[in-house]
Amino acid sequence: MASQTNAHIRTGQAGESRATAFLQQQGYSIVRKNYRHRRAEVDIIAQKENLLVFVEVKTRGTDRYGYPEEAVDSRKEALLLGAAEAYIAETGWQHEVRFDIISITLTAPLTVHHIEDAFH
Repeated sequence: MASQTNAHIRTGQAGESRATAFLQQQGYSIVRKNYRHRRAEVDIIAQKENLLVFVEVKTRGTDRYGYPEEAVDSRKEALLLGAAEAYIAETGWQHEVRFDIISITLTAPLTVHHIEDAFH
């Protein structure tokens, strides 16, 4: 059982690493990774000019059981919104905000699907 948990953690870390590199290639600056507020965690907070983007990264080894982004449900969305509000209050951000999902499937070839403005 521990090895399954470790594999799950490694898959998530690999996905976050790929998502970070992808965002940087697209011209985003990484402001913060793994920002925690209460029970919520924002995987990546990125910035491009006056836009702050809160990114949820979902990674799967295969799409056999569905696409990774399908795992972002209304509960996860509410947690992310709460964490974003806390971060904005903490930092005094006063510009645009967006919520994205980056879906990664680690099969060959690796796929990265960036869903901009995934929810409000």
